[in-house]
Amino acid sequence: MAKEVVKEINLQIEAGKATAAPPVGTALGPAGVNLQEFCTRYNEATRDKMGDVVPVVVTVYDDRSFDFVIKTPPAAFLLKKYAKINKGSSKGSTETVATLTKDQIREIAEIKLPDLNAYTIEEAMKIIEGTARNMGIEVKE
Repeated sequence: MAKEVVKEINLQIEAGKATAAPPVGTALGPAGVNLQEFCTRYNEATRDKMGDVVPVVVTVYDDRSFDFVIKTPPAAFLLKKYAKINKGSSKGSTETVATLTKDQIREIAEIKLPDLNAYTIEEAMKIIEGTARNMGIEVKE
């Protein structure tokens, strides 16, 4: 007999630093997930990505067991990391706060490709460039 899915929970947690405290505890506790087991498994799986914010989709089953799928870091997080800035522009594309090269955009697109709605690296680059433009990050050739 197959397990029945009770809930799917989306979280963004810093890699290797999941604890039972909020936001993890408040999201997973009411679903009946063993918080200590989740934190241990998540921290082990994301140990190589320390310092990055990593989205995770937790699937909770009717017997209180769970599985999780780790996604790639958000595009905005990667853009800020590569541009070495703390936050994007408050005025959007009208104010430039940083500059990235096409090669850096390609690196980010290669990281994000599995989670993007794109089939080629060029399509993924266009998506990342759009996000960069909205954050006030200029893309140079």
